[in-house]
Amino acid sequence: MLIQRLTIIGLGLIGGSLARALKRAGQCGEVIGCGRNTANLQLGVELGVIDRYTQHPAEAVLGADMVVVAVPLGTMATIFSAIRDSLSPHAIITDVGSAKATVVEDARQQLGNHVSRFVPGHPIAGTEKTGVAASYAELFENRRVILTPLSDTDRQATNTVKTMWTYAGAAVEELSVEHHDEVLAATSHLPHVLAYTLVDTLAKLEDRTEIFRFAAGGFRDFTRIAGSDPTMWHDICLANQEAILKMIKQFSRELDQLAEAISRSDSEYLYQVFTRAKTARDKFAG
Repeated sequence: MLIQRLTIIGLGLIGGSLARALKRAGQCGEVIGCGRNTANLQLGVELGVIDRYTQHPAEAVLGADMVVVAVPLGTMATIFSAIRDSLSPHAIITDVGSAKATVVEDARQQLGNHVSRFVPGHPIAGTEKTGVAASYAELFENRRVILTPLSDTDRQATNTVKTMWTYAGAAVEELSVEHHDEVLAATSHLPHVLAYTLVDTLAKLEDRTEIFRFAAGGFRDFTRIAGSDPTMWHDICLANQEAILKMIKQFSRELDQLAEAISRSDSEYLYQVFTRAKTARDKFAG
């Protein structure tokens, strides 16, 4: 068995799904849940996702050989500070945050000597739903998990985290912290910013009731991710500020060019943009 005692701090979709997947694979013994919402933690026990829970992070990590921190980015430093003196010397710590630079900085400042056994991670999986009730064991199957170990990260710790995610069904890759944040700004963070902004813009219009009443499948598909946790995405935008701003500026330039093409009825430009986009999307989807 890979993990004798697993602690999940932040028992939601990601943490709950990981616990379910590892239990299903027979690679996890006792699972301890930790969070602020007592009802959510109790539900985790009722669903068999966790075996017991506490609302105190320091208590939750006692005796754990794997600690997964699945809280919003703005809370990482507080959690690292709270658990530092209660971690076992052999404990491995990892996270699931969508931006890595700030998490690494928080870990270096707060984890003390344990930082060498901290393996920054990010599963590229999820839905717009939250809470342990939304978790399911198959969430990570055929999905990617990115690890961003540092030069001083214990290699054995990295390999164990990699094996853990492999048992959950994921394909694991390693990137530098900087490259990860640049790539995710383009492929995840920008789309969420666009979806939130579109819905907010339309919600401010005087005829918003009719707009939403007549919205079809395309609108629902494009804006689905605007139903995600606002706290999480607030923290991501602040944590990965530089890379996200770079992508917003680039997208804004492209959108301005498209608007100009529409204004001058530039049929050829519009056709080229839409054709390139369809080709790229079809290749990605395939």
